[in-house]
Amino acid sequence: MTPPEPHGAPGLFADRLRVLVVAAHPDEPDEYAGGIAARLALAGHGVKFLSLTNGDAGHWSTPRKALARRRAVEAFAAARELGVQEYEILDEHDGELVPSVALRREVVARIRRWQADLVVTFHDECPGHLDNRAAGRLVREAVSVVGLANVVPRVPALETPPVCLLMPDHDALAHHRHDVVVDVSSTIEAKLRACLAHASQFLEFAPWQRGLLDQVPPASDPVGQREFVLEHWAPYLCTQPEVRAAVAAAGLDPVGEYAESFQLADYGRATTAAEVRALLG
Repeated sequence: MTPPEPHGAPGLFADRLRVLVVAAHPDEPDEYAGGIAARLALAGHGVKFLSLTNGDAGHWSTPRKALARRRAVEAFAAARELGVQEYEILDEHDGELVPSVALRREVVARIRRWQADLVVTFHDECPGHLDNRAAGRLVREAVSVVGLANVVPRVPALETPPVCLLMPDHDALAHHRHDVVVDVSSTIEAKLRACLAHASQFLEFAPWQRGLLDQVPPASDPVGQREFVLEHWAPYLCTQPEVRAAVAAAGLDPVGEYAESFQLADYGRATTAAEVRALLG
């Protein structure tokens, strides 16, 4: 891993950003923030994905241990597609994530070790997957103490807390505020390849849940698989009408066909939507 650049450059951030995306399951960082991750990585910033569970509940037939191993392999392949430097997966059971003190310590340690300038995670109180809410709560609580030297003293405290952004899982969209909308059309192909690397989810488990398993194209048809994901994950990939409306209401230039939306968290380092927009492009 490349050593972090020193903090303290003029402006909101150092010249080289350190970005940490924290989700509950492998595949979610790619799905919700893969576009900006690829953009930032291409620009030379450091990007890490952290999954707080190993995803071992995400299949109808594969046993937990085998599934956790498979999902780790998929995650590392996805990281290569996006240019993400690290993809860390904690060994916690999928479907059982709780915001415990022990896990909070682990999140504190990882925010500090990565020397994160920017942390992206889920809402902690909205509808959606219970693990996603727990992940958001863990990040909220961890960020509140990242500067306290006596909390997790084995890892040096941060002098400045990170800026924090929230990404919605699909069921939380109605409660999400589109503060920062980033056009990711330039990196959508990398994001699609990353999603397809998580074949156990995008080509097996989720289609099985939705009754679409018989419609999944075979591995010999990668173009068909790409189109399948584009069609059935449009709310996660394509710019939705409510996002376009929010951009227009803010008086900003229209975004393209593919975009990612984030809300400023009410914790972490104080900033403005305009500052973050300027940073993320």
